[in-house]
Amino acid sequence: MNLLRLRRWALITGFLSLLGLQAQQLHAAPGFEDTIAQRAQACTLCHGKEGRAAADGYYPRLAGKPQGYLYKQLLNFRDGRRHYGPMSELIEPLSDAYLNELAGYFAQLSLPYPPSQPPGLPQSALAQGQKLILNGDPVRKLPACVQCHGQALTGVQPFIPGLLGLPRDYLNGQLGAWRSGLRHAVAPDCMAQIAKLLTTEEINAISHFLAGQNLAPNAKPAAALPAPLPMSCGGLQ
Repeated sequence: MNLLRLRRWALITGFLSLLGLQAQQLHAAPGFEDTIAQRAQACTLCHGKEGRAAADGYYPRLAGKPQGYLYKQLLNFRDGRRHYGPMSELIEPLSDAYLNELAGYFAQLSLPYPPSQPPGLPQSALAQGQKLILNGDPVRKLPACVQCHGQALTGVQPFIPGLLGLPRDYLNGQLGAWRSGLRHAVAPDCMAQIAKLLTTEEINAISHFLAGQNLAPNAKPAAALPAPLPMSCGGLQ
């Protein structure tokens, strides 16, 4: 079976699993576990075991992210604000309530984070990325990452994701998608505004620095930010 057929079969079986069809209807196998944990295994075909993140460096971690954030992203894929064919096709027929249940399942998982990726840039570039993450650039009205994603960069309940423990390629891909207009959120789209202020070199420096940081075993999203957000973000409403 070639790669295309394998992917197509994974999509079909994942679709059936998420819809909650009984295993005996497919394979006449008794004792099917009809739970959200069982159905969520369809997601791990791409996102890695238990939603820890896939080894290919692109699919992101799901485990432990804020439920509100995961739910919003599922809606964005289903409703056309984010674009990735297999994701959109997989969840297109699913209800808001079901998507929120899936988000809640992954949000409650507490799993160890993978080791950091060794940076592949010189120290001067990493320092530039760190400066933007911690301080932003007031001249360009560019907020620091920590102003929204928390001082520990582990995210903030209920809607803001963490930036650590993510593959470098995924971070680059998402910042690039916002910058190019391929990825959207509900207006005002604050991340699109921010990404368009960054150069390609700055995006690369930020992603290398973030992917090179280790996370504590018990890292969790913060309960709240210490100060108001520096700009309006429609995706948090």
